Amino acid sequence: MLSADPAGARRYHALRAQLAQLAPAEAAPVLREMATSVRRDDLHMVYRARLGHLGGDFSVADILVTLYAAVINVDPMRPLLAERDRLVLSKGHTAGALYATLAHCGFFARHELDTFAAPGSALNGHPNRTKVPGVETNTGPLGHGFPVAVGMALSARLQASLRRTFVVLGDGELQEGSNWEAAMTASHYGLSSLLAVVDRNQLQQGARTEETKQLEPLAGKWASFGWEVREVDGHDHAQLLDTFRRPGTTRPVCVIAHTVKGKGVSFMEDRVEWHHKVPSAEQVESALRELST
Repeated sequence: MLSADPAGARRYHALRAQLAQLAPAEAAPVLREMATSVRRDDLHMVYRARLGHLGGDFSVADILVTLYAAVINVDPMRPLLAERDRLVLSKGHTAGALYATLAHCGFFARHELDTFAAPGSALNGHPNRTKVPGVETNTGPLGHGFPVAVGMALSARLQASLRRTFVVLGDGELQEGSNWEAAMTASHYGLSSLLAVVDRNQLQQGARTEETKQLEPLAGKWASFGWEVREVDGHDHAQLLDTFRRPGTTRPVCVIAHTVKGKGVSFMEDRVEWHHKVPSAEQVESALRELST
């Protein structure tokens, strides 16, 4: 198990305190800068390892950064604190974005990112809760993380705990039936402490989601399962923060975050081949230029 970076954790707590005092529009530039740094780190990780999922990493980066930096209640120095909030990355193949975010928050030292997918590294291609602090459950097989998150939220209800549960899903992942069983269960129990975020980039491995198996009307589907549905621009940090902070009702909340696969790098954006592709050295240089402007 990796250990926390005390200096990084102190910076994280200072950042949390700063953002807590800011309105969403004021916090947005700070979150944007952090998300850009996460993308740069992720780019280096995938290039060095010669494997990864940059397209999905870049589409979900703004969501993860906003949640960790300004919303969820966690402490990198005490990652197993009983009353912490839980965040499950159900689309576990985007572990690169999660690792880079956790490192920026002090859960472990950023230099550990250099070991991504190396033999013996804790930072596997999919997240492992026994190796990486901040990872709540092992994910990778799509459709598994959401049911686990529902179980976590139900556990909090049974324990009369105020902790919240967050789960980030891929849109292609929603073609797995287990997700809809989980959605039905969460609604049945009125798990108002549960918030699901759908990374709606409209692409999955090999094709567009609507070509593979039609998801639309997606908002209507979630509403029909008894969820409160909110739709946002998944790359607008002010919108994301405002939506995540907004109180819910007696129902679980689904945030459909409209995103772009490969966001931030022009030659990756909305390109299905970047679901699982390694950039060349020249492409890395070009991407870094775009991520520095």
